[in-house]
Amino acid sequence: MNSPINFLAHDYQDFAIKKIQQCPKCGLFLDMGMGKTVTTLTAIVELMYDQLDVNKVLVVAPLRVAEDTWSRETEKWSHTAFLQVSKILGPLRTREQALSKQADIYVINRENLVWLVERQGKHWDFDMVVVDEFSSFKNSKSQRFKALRKVLPKIKRLVGLTGTPAPNTLLDLWPQVYLLDQGERLGRTKRIYQDRYFTPGARNGHVLFDWRLRAGAEDAIHQQISDICISMKAEDWLDMPDRIDNIITVKLPSKARTQYNELEKELILELEHSDVIADSAAVLSNKLLQISNGAIYDENQEYQEIHSQKLEALADIIEESNGQPVLVFYSYKHDKARLLKHLKSYKPEELTDSKSIKKWNAGKTRVLLAHPASAGHGLNLQDGGHIVVWFGLTWSLELYQQANARLFRQGQKESVIIHHLVGQDTLDEKVVTALNNKKIGQDALLEAVKARLEEVRENANARE
Repeated sequence: MNSPINFLAHDYQDFAIKKIQQCPKCGLFLDMGMGKTVTTLTAIVELMYDQLDVNKVLVVAPLRVAEDTWSRETEKWSHTAFLQVSKILGPLRTREQALSKQADIYVINRENLVWLVERQGKHWDFDMVVVDEFSSFKNSKSQRFKALRKVLPKIKRLVGLTGTPAPNTLLDLWPQVYLLDQGERLGRTKRIYQDRYFTPGARNGHVLFDWRLRAGAEDAIHQQISDICISMKAEDWLDMPDRIDNIITVKLPSKARTQYNELEKELILELEHSDVIADSAAVLSNKLLQISNGAIYDENQEYQEIHSQKLEALADIIEESNGQPVLVFYSYKHDKARLLKHLKSYKPEELTDSKSIKKWNAGKTRVLLAHPASAGHGLNLQDGGHIVVWFGLTWSLELYQQANARLFRQGQKESVIIHHLVGQDTLDEKVVTALNNKKIGQDALLEAVKARLEEVRENANARE
């Protein structure tokens, strides 16, 4: 194991550390790669051992981050290496054992937070809670939000960490700020917040599809929360590596092109042994993206191979990398299965646990396969390579940005190359446009699908 490193805080980190100390409930909206974890750990050390203000800390994080990041970061730095970390993960018995251990910091994945709150009940004794990836609490109706809200009176200090506090719209901000101030700044309820800062947007009868910001509302919201939240962007504070975005257009074979067009137009595709049916815009968008990637799930939930064009394009990229490691993001389980099979000669590995992370960062993995949802938050992979390939694109801007930031971050010594395999004249192109325009999430994609459907139908009517 490497010797711990002495920590020298950047100016912005020093500011953030003081903010945590001075503001019992605060949000640190620091961009990806700005060292949110070590910043928070430094504040914990000072609060716990210098100021004697904190006794027991709970960190709530995405599973992969809970498994690896907090313990690894604690061991990495000389001023935090003495901290004892206990991971409340896995089966019930393992979680109980971890909870009973004497430690400074207890780390739990967010899926188990409800269990912990019910388990502790009135005996909740974590006086400081850190929520890593605070934006995962953006849904005020979720069980994890309700669980954390239940124990707020027993929490003396709460820190929310995220690089994307409002990944979809500023509506996502209300639940997070509520957890910090119980509605003091943005309103006691989400409806109050909506009525104060938004106006109703598109609707269909009584169904309201979106809310639009009132004039000046964005600045007003930022002003309201400025005393308890700080927001910093990496490009304003750090020397970031160069980034090269590359679009590689993949042309579908004629048979696959016909199948794509058939499904897009008829909403049903007849395969040799089964059918594919798209009974909604959401299902259709998924099916079309699958065809673009080269395989599709049929009505029996088995995948049928359509073409191998993207697989071949990816193999070309790996060959051209001349032995340099390549990080590949895929979308569907059948993508992973086909990638493992087609790239067998390169000995591809999956991102599964801390061992696979260490092996990648040591430069011992030629091709690493990862799903953006499992690799998108908190993992430092910049030591292992600088080439990213998006085999299948995501319609989530948050996941897209977070996934790219595993390599495109401070500490990266090479220019980061991000390849996007894009099916020509497919929905892939709409996803790229939506991501480039920073139109967020599934709504943008569904709008693209609907627009495309109307275009297809208009062309068909014109031919008739």
